[in-house]
Amino acid sequence: MTFKHIYFIDRALGKSIGKALENLGVKVEFHNEHFTPNSPDIEWLPIVSQKGWIVLTKDENIGRNELEIKAMAFSNAKVFALVSGNINTEEMINIFVKGIEKIDKFVQGNNAPFIAKIYKDSTVKMWKNKTALKKVLKNKLV
Repeated sequence: MTFKHIYFIDRALGKSIGKALENLGVKVEFHNEHFTPNSPDIEWLPIVSQKGWIVLTKDENIGRNELEIKAMAFSNAKVFALVSGNINTEEMINIFVKGIEKIDKFVQGNNAPFIAKIYKDSTVKMWKNKTALKKVLKNKLV
């Protein structure tokens, strides 16, 4: 399969997952190659989104934090958060390697901004679509 998107691996995932995806022919950008290790999500989300990169993370709180939701909504971010619990790096690699084709197709079929979840069986499901993100923003601004 030819992958159509560039994937941004946030600092929470580290390099192993990105390297495994690169081995499949996926174009990957790593957090620490563009931003300081401790740069806040609200700082890098708009930049990454403006470049059209797809965010891969294991930070489920990214979809619960008001400022991060605002950053995603305004920058038309496309974010995939691993629903991981306590799993090791090898398990995370397997989830992303198994699921990358689903993720790539999901991006093509859904308008930004959105946050989707990736589950242990590599299932990809919408968490917050464009309407939900904009609604959350609207409610928070009132």
